[in-house]
Amino acid sequence: MRHTLYFTSPRQVEIREEALPVLRDDEVLVETLCSAISAGTEMLVYQGRFPRDVETDSVISSLRGGFDYPLAFGYACVGIVRETGKKVDKSLRDKFVFAFQPHTSRFIAKSDSLFLIPNSMSPETACFLPNMETAVNLIQDGAPILGERVLVLGQGVVGLLVASLLKEFPLESLITSDRFELRRKASLDIGVNDSFNPELISQNNGSANINRTSQSAYAQNFDLTFELSGSPSALNDAIAMTAFSGRIVIGSWYGEKKAPIDLGGAFHRSRIQLISSQVSTIAPALSGRWNKPRRFGVAWEALKRIQPQRWITHRFPIREAQKAYQLLDENPQETIQVIFTYP
Repeated sequence: MRHTLYFTSPRQVEIREEALPVLRDDEVLVETLCSAISAGTEMLVYQGRFPRDVETDSVISSLRGGFDYPLAFGYACVGIVRETGKKVDKSLRDKFVFAFQPHTSRFIAKSDSLFLIPNSMSPETACFLPNMETAVNLIQDGAPILGERVLVLGQGVVGLLVASLLKEFPLESLITSDRFELRRKASLDIGVNDSFNPELISQNNGSANINRTSQSAYAQNFDLTFELSGSPSALNDAIAMTAFSGRIVIGSWYGEKKAPIDLGGAFHRSRIQLISSQVSTIAPALSGRWNKPRRFGVAWEALKRIQPQRWITHRFPIREAQKAYQLLDENPQETIQVIFTYP
């Protein structure tokens, strides 16, 4: 038997006891140790703000199907292999592995869908693999250039990972933004040049003014902007603060959230590029040389350097999942990364 988390209706989750499928010859049984909540995507599911006509994931086999309740969801499970099928190398037993699986205490998976976790890495660090792969993809799509001025809107986990990777580039400046003080502090701890509250931005005829002391205005200042806040209205801030012929990489998934975007002002003559970036695929310009295994290799090495487990603010036993999502929904300012643990 196993215990699996289901989203059953807006703002309601259940932990259901289920029978495990029969273990096939090419499969393994994994006992979950921890799994990470993806606060952006999963909160859209929790709040019922997801589009009903979109596939949950076109690449991850465990997430195939549409968004509809009841829905088992999640894609950051770390566990230990307990049993192996007849055709699976027995040496895989007792190994720590990562899997793109919904939140569940035990699961059956094909051995070739699992990622062996490096010996030196903790299970909690490995939970960040999907977000790190996303961050690597965003950086590749943005393609920072020596000496550029770069802005990252949103300092949730993906935003912090993107900022951490950007900090390794020889940029002129790296500025971040987030509504929540806890996340701005985490960003400053990375070593960014500045981090500001976007709620202090006022829009006026396509320009942005930062109404705060001891910090300069950033209107139309950035060569490259990443929009990772999850708020569609932040696109207006991105447009206002991106320089002529600059690039805006949009990594947020807004679900059914909408906001009016001002494309009739300065944007019309700005030659700004709006770049859609999503981790399921690799940019066509790179696909001749890059594939998913190569990108995962970069992500694993980045996890070793950045050590993102320092951003775990809360750990909940899976049986208390409702409390975890309620916290993220009602008091997001207190959180960065929330992890489920399994007895």
